[in-house]
Amino acid sequence: MRKLAQLRLTGSFFAHAFKAAFRQHHREAIPYLRKLIPPDSVVIDGGAHSGQFSKLFAGLAKRGHVFAFEPASYTRAVLNLGLLFSGTTNVTVIPMALSDQEGTQLLSLPIKKSGAVGFGLSHLGGESDLADRYDLKHDVVAVTTLDQFAEKVGLERLDMVKLDTEGFELRGLHGADACISRFRPSIICELNAAALRRAGDTVDDVHAWMANHGYLCFTGHDVTDGELIPTDGLVDGDYVFLPKEKMAGN
Repeated sequence: MRKLAQLRLTGSFFAHAFKAAFRQHHREAIPYLRKLIPPDSVVIDGGAHSGQFSKLFAGLAKRGHVFAFEPASYTRAVLNLGLLFSGTTNVTVIPMALSDQEGTQLLSLPIKKSGAVGFGLSHLGGESDLADRYDLKHDVVAVTTLDQFAEKVGLERLDMVKLDTEGFELRGLHGADACISRFRPSIICELNAAALRRAGDTVDDVHAWMANHGYLCFTGHDVTDGELIPTDGLVDGDYVFLPKEKMAGN
C-alpha cells in the first residue's frame, strides 16, 4: 500500500511560512509583468507553491483577482499563511491541481534527509524519478481543468496563466484549450525536460502546442529593462508565451 502523507508542523514548516509571507522572489520579472497584467486583471497561478508568484500577481492586479491552484496540503498551508501575514487579500486558493481531466490523482511529495518537505518538487503521479534521492510520501489530490473551472465560476476575463506544475504543464494547457482560444491570455511556463517526461511529454511538445495556438516565445528570466527577448526556447527554462496578435502593434 502506498504511504499517504502524514506531515507534522515542524521548524522547517514555519521557516517556509516565514519566507512565503515576508520575502518576495521574482522581482526581476516585474518590469515585463507590469506590461502584461493591468490593475484589473484576472490571473491563474497553476502550481502556486508557496505563493511567490501569486503575491507578485496580486500586487500588480490590485483591482483584479488571482486564483492560486495548489493541491498539496502541506504547501497549501504554507501558501495560506504567507498570504495571510503578507496582507494579500485578492487571491483565492483553489485546493486542486490543473491538468487535462477532472478527477483525482496521487501527488508525490519528496521528503529530504533532514525530514523537511521538498514541496517545490512535488508532482502528480505515484511513480517518481525522484525515488532514488528522496523518501516519497503521497497525497490523493483533486484535479480539474482550467476550462471546467472557468465554466463553473463563470470566468469572463483571463489575462495571465502561469503553469509551474513539475512536468504537467502541457497537460494543463490541453485542459485550458477553450480558455486560451477565447481569452488569449499571456502564458508563463517553467519547462524542464526531466519533469515533462513524467507525463510523457517533451519541451518541444510544449513549444509546438503553443506555436499551433498562435503564440510566440520569449525568455522569462533573461530580461533587460523589462524587454522580453524572442527565443525558440527549445531547452529547459522559464518562458513567456504571448499571442501573435498582441505583438502585431509592437
